[in-house]
Amino acid sequence: MHKAGLLGHCAPAWKSVRMASSGMTRRDPLTNKVALVTASTDRIGFAVARRLAQDGAHVVVSSRKQQNVDQAVATLQGEGLIVTGTECHVGKAEDWEWLVATAVKLHGVIDILSISITNSNLDINMKAPALMTKAVVPEMEKRGGGSVVIVSSIAAFSPSPGFSPYNLSKTALDFPSACSSGWTRKKRKA
Repeated sequence: MHKAGLLGHCAPAWKSVRMASSGMTRRDPLTNKVALVTASTDRIGFAVARRLAQDGAHVVVSSRKQQNVDQAVATLQGEGLIVTGTECHVGKAEDWEWLVATAVKLHGVIDILSISITNSNLDINMKAPALMTKAVVPEMEKRGGGSVVIVSSIAAFSPSPGFSPYNLSKTALDFPSACSSGWTRKKRKA
């Protein structure tokens, strides 16, 4: 059966999501991996951090407010997960540079970068993912590779009246994703 539209392209991913959430016995595929997750104290970012930690990763959560970081860390550690965290405003270069340096200092490497930005600020949505990826990729290369996940929204493909800045900011996330994907692929082949 042919699946049309966006979901048709995601069918292989849906299968793995179903398998992972079905309670099937699986080993921790991310054991000894370090994941850095931005905007990870609630909503999608928190769910990503939780799932990565459940799969065995050492997760570094971050948010603009330290009290939110402390609460998320306590919740996840209360579930027996390996999590640390620190305050970071991804719109401030000095914050994310410090976040990357702190994660590397604590864990030695970064294997996974998940960027989840939940506001409509064009400057943050356009610059932060590209600059954070640029800062993290050299650390990943030291370990032989890694993964960068930039969380967007259906708003990038389905604009809503009255939400133009938000829609535009989410559409803007696709470009740095595509560019950095091509850049890292070329570096691996060289």
